[in-house]
Amino acid sequence: LRDATAADAPKGPFLLPTLPYDYKALEPAIDEATMKFHHDKHFNAYSTNLNKALEGKEVSSIVDLQKGAIKAGGAIRNNGGGYYNHGMFFESMTSPAKSGAPSPALAKAIDASFGSMDEMKAKFNDAAAKRFGSGWAWLGVTPDGKLAITSTPNQDNPLMEGAEGDKMIPFLGLDVWEHAYYLKYQNLRPSYIKEWWTVVNWAKVSEYYEKYASQGKPVTWG
Repeated sequence: LRDATAADAPKGPFLLPTLPYDYKALEPAIDEATMKFHHDKHFNAYSTNLNKALEGKEVSSIVDLQKGAIKAGGAIRNNGGGYYNHGMFFESMTSPAKSGAPSPALAKAIDASFGSMDEMKAKFNDAAAKRFGSGWAWLGVTPDGKLAITSTPNQDNPLMEGAEGDKMIPFLGLDVWEHAYYLKYQNLRPSYIKEWWTVVNWAKVSEYYEKYASQGKPVTWG
């Protein structure tokens, strides 16, 4: 695994988390080369640039930073969003053998809101595939306590005031920027989306749902 104390590691309050699994762990869904670029270069850049943008400023938690990120300007919006989104993304995946299934509580919520797991996946896949350009697809809890799916552009997320899409507390997100899949899938984003489900860490996602989102609290990862 990557050494988070390497010379190019970011300096500041928001450090680059070490991957909780080996670079090869998500194969064949996500290849080793993509994981190295995505985590060590892209995630690292968001971390480094966020710390630079916050130099001399009072620093809140990464969760607290999301709410006013859009108003705070591009550097905080893009890098603060990128840091939060990627932290959740990498932590919510695992090897295909360990993917598992949603907890009873989450499974019940999925059935209540979508009718079935397959219906939820179909709606999620559609949102992810139709997100024009770069962005994210999200599964989250709306203010009325139901589950819903939305998507956001670039590094925005539903915690940001003024973000495009439905208001919710996201607890599962899929990165559909080309850097997340292009080495293996080229322009075949739907194929990437389909295979990604095989590496969702349902134990972690269920924890996000039960401990945070279902309680009206933004997910704190790490």
